[in-house]
Amino acid sequence: MSVNTSNAYGRITVTEEAIAQVAGCSALDCYGIVDLISKRLSDSLADLFRRQRTSRGVRVLCSGDRIFIDLYVILKYGVSIDAVAESLKKSVKYDVEKFTGMLVDTIKVNVVGIKV
Repeated sequence: MSVNTSNAYGRITVTEEAIAQVAGCSALDCYGIVDLISKRLSDSLADLFRRQRTSRGVRVLCSGDRIFIDLYVILKYGVSIDAVAESLKKSVKYDVEKFTGMLVDTIKVNVVGIKV
C-alpha cells in the first residue's frame, strides 16, 4: 500500500517500503542503536534476499493520511533504554514527516536484544 497526498504541484505517492527505508536509516543514525532486526523468522528469511537492508526491522502501516511505524532494534549495552527509545522516536518522526509531508501517528520501539 502507498500513501497519497496532493499539493500545488500535483499528486504525490510514497510507498510503505520507501517510508521504511527512511525510518531505518534514521534509526541506525541514533546513538545506542546497534542494528535493526526482524521479529518473525519468515521476515528474517525474506531479508536475506533483499538488496535494501535498511528497511528490515521496520514495519509501516498507512491508514488514511496517518503513518504507524513499528521498530525492532538491538541496543548497545550500558545505555538507558528509555532515553534511547525517546530519542529514536523523535528522530524517526521528524525524518519521516519531513520526507513525506504527512503526520506520523505512532512509533512503537521494540527492544529485541542488547549487544555488548
